[in-house]
Amino acid sequence: MIGWGWIIQSGYWINAGGVDGSILAFILGGVMVSVVGLIYGELASAMPYVGGEHVYSLRALGPLGSFVCTWALVLGYVGVVVFEVVALPSALAYIVPGFSAIQLWTIAGQPVYATWVFVGGVGAIVMTLLNYRGVRPAAQFQTLLTVIIGLAGITLIIGAVVNGTSSSTPPFSGVEAGGIFTVAIMTPFMFVGFDVIPQAAGEADVSPRTLGLIIPVAVGVAALFYIAVIWASGQSMSGSQLVESPLPAAAAMETLFDSLLIGRIMALAGIAGILTSWNSFLLGASRAVYALAESGMVPEPLSEIHPEHKTPKNALLLIGGLSVFSPLFGEQMLIWIVNASGFGLVLAWVLVVVSFFVLRRREPEMDRPLKLPYGRALGALAFVLTVFFVGLYLPGAPSALSWPFEWGIVFFWTFLGASMYAFSGTAATHGQSRTEDSES
Repeated sequence: MIGWGWIIQSGYWINAGGVDGSILAFILGGVMVSVVGLIYGELASAMPYVGGEHVYSLRALGPLGSFVCTWALVLGYVGVVVFEVVALPSALAYIVPGFSAIQLWTIAGQPVYATWVFVGGVGAIVMTLLNYRGVRPAAQFQTLLTVIIGLAGITLIIGAVVNGTSSSTPPFSGVEAGGIFTVAIMTPFMFVGFDVIPQAAGEADVSPRTLGLIIPVAVGVAALFYIAVIWASGQSMSGSQLVESPLPAAAAMETLFDSLLIGRIMALAGIAGILTSWNSFLLGASRAVYALAESGMVPEPLSEIHPEHKTPKNALLLIGGLSVFSPLFGEQMLIWIVNASGFGLVLAWVLVVVSFFVLRRREPEMDRPLKLPYGRALGALAFVLTVFFVGLYLPGAPSALSWPFEWGIVFFWTFLGASMYAFSGTAATHGQSRTEDSES
């Protein structure tokens, strides 16, 4: 959950919601995700199988409900991949003088540079090919880079405590509810990853009850981290100044320590974080698409495994191919994909909560090692919070998704999913494994 997004997005948050408003937004998002995490905890302890949401929703809601849930979740995963494709040239623009060269066109008032398109596109091709061939960094290496990102955040916080000044960002200065909600709809994207815990449940060497408790604790720690780095960034300069930098957190670090070198070091740590998140979510998204194909919910070719590398080759090519085009939309894509993907994630969480209610009623005798006390009340709270968040994205809300770009992403993803579901077989075969040995 604590990836690299905060390094590039913190300036936008503070500019839109102010320091205090952004902190309130992350508290709101953290509470929502924590309650949903408790729901995940019970479901993961009862069904500790690889597949997570796909398993829960298929058992509770049937093939169509499961497809909507999983496809919405995949939008969140693909969103991370697209984010990293655009974030890579953004990070390089902070490090390499004159990197932004050869302007191609302007989208939403932001110039699109040929150098950005080239670096992002080549990066997408290389990462897709590495995953296609089954080349992955060791788990220890990914853990090390995650620790480095965490240490960068802690260093930023220390710098704010020692050298920061609160005069940079007066409390709630010029901030309205719309600004707070604008930040709030970005928080689900920042918490994406907690759902990976139940997806790996079948391989976890912990008791089901402990597994269920890990989820809300992890969400709480992530929320506290984000709140701390927002506060720290706000002690360096104003949101309007931060948002002008390609890498706001690195600019904040540079200001707090009065050191260009420290800012560059954070940028390099950010690039490492980009590569690890990129790899992880490309892997996760391709596996989710493979699971849908293997269950007869999207066309069968997407379930094909490479005979030598044992990777879901066509699923990887689909996701990698889509991500190659994202740099053509410029740096503004970083905002659009966060918001559109957040909508998909929250929609998936609504359906997970509905699955929780259905299974509580339909299968009361199911073994639930972590059976939530006051389960109905917690489920109702989770439902209200997630539906409230869905409403924040809809037309009429001050933080509604923008037209045509953010809604365009959602409509494109909906059309793509509906088309593949329709052409994947008859209704009778949806949800049925295409392999004889497959378990749910």
